[in-house]
Amino acid sequence: MIRIYNVILAIMVLVFFNTAQAQHQNLPLTYNAHYTSKSLVIDGKPEAAWDKAPWSSSFIDIEGEKKPAYDTKVKMLWDDEYLYFYAELEEPHIWADITKRDEVIFYNNDFEIFIDPDGDTHNYMEFEMNALNTVWDLWLAKPYRNDSKVIDNWDIKGLKTAVDIKGTLNNPGDKDQGWSVEIAMPWSALGEAAKNLKAPEEEIWRINFSRVNWDYALEDGEYARKKDEKGNYLPEYNWVWSPQYAIDMHRPELWGYVYFTKKKKAEYEMPASEQVVWKLYQVYRAIIERDDVMVFQKHIEVDGKNIPINLEEHSAGWNLMVDDPFSGKTIVIREDGFLIRK
Repeated sequence: MIRIYNVILAIMVLVFFNTAQAQHQNLPLTYNAHYTSKSLVIDGKPEAAWDKAPWSSSFIDIEGEKKPAYDTKVKMLWDDEYLYFYAELEEPHIWADITKRDEVIFYNNDFEIFIDPDGDTHNYMEFEMNALNTVWDLWLAKPYRNDSKVIDNWDIKGLKTAVDIKGTLNNPGDKDQGWSVEIAMPWSALGEAAKNLKAPEEEIWRINFSRVNWDYALEDGEYARKKDEKGNYLPEYNWVWSPQYAIDMHRPELWGYVYFTKKKKAEYEMPASEQVVWKLYQVYRAIIERDDVMVFQKHIEVDGKNIPINLEEHSAGWNLMVDDPFSGKTIVIREDGFLIRK
């Protein structure tokens, strides 16, 4: 009887893990951010330097399946002082009414950037802006799932932003084409999360982008978020670059990989050591989604190598650990998702 129970339990574990893993089986997207020797004028318009920067793929619904109603795509460049972003957002009705910095910008249609320089899922930055060029920049010590404290008073010092409206802002009497944003973030500010205030040449950062879009209504001739019959706001649409597989941008382990390079024809390919980290995070996610640390896959496979997973329990929680045969390092993911390479 015990043997039958163990077999059934093993089958349940396998089915659960495969189901959870299937949700995140696609690798995060990648982007090659090229170096520019030309200083950019931040005006919301795509000057000549942007012609050499590749477009990202079009944004997809945050859960990874639906195609958004309106197109969104982004470009990146960098130089010795700044990381630059340029995005185009298709939108037939451009509106915004939040004018104070560090207000909750996503109550308007907005564009958002999430940056985790060292990829450990902690101490990362969030940036949002609306069509009025009002911004919200904040620092998160941990993802919200870990009862994180949000530091609203942190600002990206030296930040430059601009918006270009292809149409008319806050005018419901016509149909617009969309709006574009251009952003320059100084390395001196971004590096506070990377412990390196210089440009990260030939390095990888974890970055993702989001766009919040609302159904609208007209109240006394002005745009507002649409409500249902009970007076509750209809849910927003969340469109992203690299899918999160849930309505939750705060899963840094699922963000895209951005490769900063001066090589003209460089293409980032995820090395085997990074695939080890990615697959260990899949096991981690399966555990926290089931909320049972005793049920987990006991190994991962990368490039034909079978890599055992060790569970370390201690007074403060638990860790998942593997010895990475490709880098020679021990990879540790703590119960709170923090990544350690030692």
